[in-house]
Amino acid sequence: MLRVSGWVRSTAVAVLAACGFILASAGVPAQAANVLQKQIYMTGPNYDGHLPACDAALGKIASRFAHKEGRFWNSNLEILGFEKVRQTAFRPWAKHTIPRRFCSAVALVSDGRKRRVDYWIGEDTDMIGVGWGVEWCVAGLDRNWAYNPACKMARP
Repeated sequence: MLRVSGWVRSTAVAVLAACGFILASAGVPAQAANVLQKQIYMTGPNYDGHLPACDAALGKIASRFAHKEGRFWNSNLEILGFEKVRQTAFRPWAKHTIPRRFCSAVALVSDGRKRRVDYWIGEDTDMIGVGWGVEWCVAGLDRNWAYNPACKMARP
């Protein structure tokens, strides 16, 4: 006859109980948080909407563009300067969404061409949600088509 130790038996019972709980709760529909839950730990983000001007992100864009081109596309292209920097929209969506400032500029790229750059600055979108972050697209050099067609997805 097969002998099973007490530890193995209690572990098996715990696993079966967990499986039973999961199966029993699978048929229960999800419910919204109640008032108490919302007050304690479901407060949500508290955005203040204070974002830097469009000019503040240009250094990050130039640096990241050169890094991306060199590392992933084996290219020595870099942005030499910007002109016609302007804001295109500020918080264009619903009230409680992440505040974003949409901007565009013309970049002088090291290949001698001027290209449109569309970008947005978002509150709490930098590394691990601390500080403002920037997402950008250089028209004609969106090689992985992340913002296709023609950087349209980087605009509001």
